[in-house]
Amino acid sequence: VQLQASGGGLVQAGGSLRLSCAASGHTDNILTRGWFRQAPGKRREFVAAIGWRSDSTYYADSVKGRFTISRDSAKNTVNLQITSLKPEDTAVYYCATSERILSSSSENYNYWGQGTQVTVSS
Repeated sequence: VQLQASGGGLVQAGGSLRLSCAASGHTDNILTRGWFRQAPGKRREFVAAIGWRSDSTYYADSVKGRFTISRDSAKNTVNLQITSLKPEDTAVYYCATSERILSSSSENYNYWGQGTQVTVSS
């Protein structure tokens, strides 16, 4: 499975971004598509996940109400709509796939994209 993330950039606090992650290759075993982020000097953390064969979603408490994950099955793409951005949202955002259902643990994700940088200025 190959994942290509896009949509990052530099935005002011309060602004919005839409990240996308396109998947290709052998994707039949994917049950969950997720987003993680890693800020400088910090560990990678879970952001959101969506069931690839359902509309079930799962969010980290820190992003609930501001981030929305969605899927476009026809395009094999997962999107992450980010609103009300805060400086603490600054990080490299990674998309990933899992063969488990709605896991928030990075250990359960076996394919990762290259990451897209999101920088929020105050």
